[in-house]
Amino acid sequence: MKAIVITRAGEPEVLQLKDYLTPQPGPDEVLIAVKAAGVNRADVSQRKGNYPAPPGVPADIPGLEAAGEVVQCGAAVTMWKPGDKVCALLAGGGYAEYVTVKEGQCLPVPDGWTFAEAASIPETVFTVWSNVFQRAGLKAGERLLVHGGSSGIGITAIQLGKAMGATVIVTVGSEEKGNACMQWGADAYINYKTQDFEAVLADEGVDVILDMVGGEYLGKNLHIMKPEGRLVYINAMEGNTPPINIFTVMTKRLTVTGSTLRSREYSFKKMLAADMLQKVWPLIHAGKFKPAVYAVFPFTQAPEAHRLMESSRHIGKIVLVNEPEMNTGKD
Repeated sequence: MKAIVITRAGEPEVLQLKDYLTPQPGPDEVLIAVKAAGVNRADVSQRKGNYPAPPGVPADIPGLEAAGEVVQCGAAVTMWKPGDKVCALLAGGGYAEYVTVKEGQCLPVPDGWTFAEAASIPETVFTVWSNVFQRAGLKAGERLLVHGGSSGIGITAIQLGKAMGATVIVTVGSEEKGNACMQWGADAYINYKTQDFEAVLADEGVDVILDMVGGEYLGKNLHIMKPEGRLVYINAMEGNTPPINIFTVMTKRLTVTGSTLRSREYSFKKMLAADMLQKVWPLIHAGKFKPAVYAVFPFTQAPEAHRLMESSRHIGKIVLVNEPEMNTGKD
């Protein structure tokens, strides 16, 4: 098969199309003919040599989510059959013509969605559902603050938060991104380049915060959280070791938690997928959750897709496809 391979740690041009041995599915795995793969910041980190793949996963093929057709099933597979259209959460290997994955990490491509649209959701929906709803327990009537509101994660959190009856506020880096988040359903946005979210939200407060920034945001987050508030970290791009006011945590009875998804055990991912099929897929079918694809590139233009990701100009998801004629990438 052909695959986009990280030839060495470095800049986007180290991503090159190469011949690669086609993987074979294990007993509880399916082999997917990949039609599209989502691009994530974790792929950029892996390309730079900062986020190694877990054992058993191709170390030199990025890609944490994909959509395509099942072409082969392991002997123990019961959930899928050849010809089924699926999207899947991967531990890696998505930038390729074929990828293997455990059957329980696959979900059906929603009716009427393209493969590019379906490939844009596994990483974001798995992450948001796990952290905002399972871990933080967001409930109807509560206030959710999402840092990085215009990212794929952010737009997913906006849509799911609103569908579940929460008020959703986001932080963004421009008025353009803020207005886009409002169009996706956010109730308010704060431009962190011109406003201090801590000052804006100090009076009303928030119940749940989804943070991928880290660093000095920790103290600000704790200050604006209501009693019994829940702060969830999924990244810490601005630093891992900020000071923390433990007394604030104690007096407000706050929960500060976080998680990573890639290294979690299969049983957890299978459980999460089943929960999403029951609770999120009906929202998709009802039109309450839509794909947020910003740009589509052919696989051969993976370096350009990574450059766009690193520029932070995008609003929503960047996707790679195996059909070059589908290139609608924005400059």
